[in-house]
Formats: sequence, structure tokens, C-alpha cells
Amino acid sequence: MKQLTDLKAILHSQRSNIYYLEKCRVMQKDGRVLYLAEAEAVNQYWNIPIANTTCLLLGTGTSITQAAARMLAKAGVLIGFCGGGGTPLLMGTEIEWLTPQSEYRPTKYLQGWMSFWFDEKKRLEAAKIFQIARINFLIKIWQKDRNLAAEGFTIEKIEDSLEAYCQRCRGATTVSDLLQSEARLTKQLYHFAAITTTQSQFKRSHKGGDTANGFLNHGNYLAYGLGATTLWVLGIPHGFAVMHGKTRRGALVFDVADLVKDTLILPWAFICAKEGATEQEFRQQVIQIFTDHKALDFMFNQVKTVALKNDWDI
Repeated sequence: MKQLTDLKAILHSQRSNIYYLEKCRVMQKDGRVLYLAEAEAVNQYWNIPIANTTCLLLGTGTSITQAAARMLAKAGVLIGFCGGGGTPLLMGTEIEWLTPQSEYRPTKYLQGWMSFWFDEKKRLEAAKIFQIARINFLIKIWQKDRNLAAEGFTIEKIEDSLEAYCQRCRGATTVSDLLQSEARLTKQLYHFAAITTTQSQFKRSHKGGDTANGFLNHGNYLAYGLGATTLWVLGIPHGFAVMHGKTRRGALVFDVADLVKDTLILPWAFICAKEGATEQEFRQQVIQIFTDHKALDFMFNQVKTVALKNDWDI
């Protein structure tokens, strides 16, 4: 059996895989984690490369053995129970993750986060840093991604909206101001994406209903998985949000996930909806672009930057 150090040899920020499984049984066999898919003629076993996996989503009709959960914990893989197609993410009635219980995580990031979090002005400044980083990431990726450009997603068409949002962010005096500005930008991005992909009747609904909304929900939950992974590895509890849902236990996960959602999830949700992609095809596309654009690495760097920041400009 592999040793603990072998299973954690790949840094979480460099891992490539997110798995969504349904109608199968996850188990440990011969020192590996496998999932069993029951077919009519023969049972098929498939290997899960846990050392290169960030999180495992267990959907409809799944079960997991205690031995498999133990090995996943040793590899630092987060486990989430969810509905069909990857949404919603459930454990009981709350958004939650089964996180590996390890106290051998760094302490400096939590201590750094706590050093500013109780100061409202510094908390607002941290939220601004995240928002500006979010826009810079979008500009960087959209300028170099040829596939997005081929679909009409170019910076030139939304440059004014992004610049105006950055100005409003810098001038915001409260988190409420920031949230209002974000809601305005998000609405503009949805409108742009809908027009670009000839889905002009689109209206955002978190209950789904149409393919684009379903893909947005699905992709966002994948981003939440990356956000939860980032915070667990760095040892920062999810409740210490700087912008979103301070009354919700998973609030900081939303802040971190938002770093990449507009850049990577939003355009591909509309593109895949236009092309009639299946949920599996959309999920594979999203996971691939997470890897191509090093989304998890970007999240780690941004959270580390804020946690270890000393020169607060307020």
C-alpha cells in the first residue's frame, strides 16, 4: 500500500482531477480506490487516481466504503454528496464537505487571516483585492484563449464594463456597495454571453429550467469544490468570508470560487448550451479548462496573498 507521503506528493494546487460519480460503489481494493459500475453482463472496476484528485462528488445511487474514505482522507481528497448531475451539493440540508481530518496543515494562513478579519475596513480591502484579481484573471484568460475568442468572447466587447466595475470597487465604502456593483457586472456579463451565443431570451434562474442555467449551476459547484479544497489545504475555516454570505457557514468558499467563475464557467456554460452538449461533456470541458488555466493554483496564490498581507492601504 502507498505511504501517506506518496499520496500527498502532488500539491493540491497542481492536481488535475475532480470526479463526479453516480450509480456506482466506491471501494478500496489492493491499495487503490476504485469505483464499481454494475453492468448487465459483467461488473466493471475503474481506478481513481486519488493522489492527483482534489475532490470527489458522489451523486445519485452511490455508496462509499469506510476503507475507501480512509484512503481518500490520506490523500487529502475532499468528499461531497450531491444530487444528480453534480447539483445541488448536499450533506443533510446544508452545503458542506467531508474533509480529511488532519492537523498537519499550515497555521500561518489562518493566523494571518485572523489578524485582519475582525477589522471591518481591512475586511473590505480584502474583498476589493479579490474582486480586482477576479477581473485581471478574466482579462488575462480571455485575451489568450483562442477557443473563447472563436466563440466571440473577447475583452474588447466588455472592456468598458470591466473598467467601470474596477473603478466602483476601488471607490466602494461598504461591502454592500461592492455587492451591488458585482450584481450589476454579473448581469452585464450574462447579457453579453447570451447575445454572443444567440440565446437572447436567457434569464438567470438558480433553479435551472434551461440548459444554460443548469450548466451555470453545475459549473459553479465545481468551482466551489476548488474553493473548498483551497481553504482546507491552507487551514482557513469557511465561515470567515470577506464579501459573501457572512451568516452562512460556507461563505468564504463563495468568495474564493468567484475568482474564476466569470472567467471560466460563465462563457462555457453558454457555449456548451448553444452546442447541445450533455452534462458530462460540459463537466469534462470545465475540468479541462480548470487545468489548462491553472485555476486552482490561481486561487491558492490569491488566498495566500491576502492572508499574508501586511501593508493594508486603508
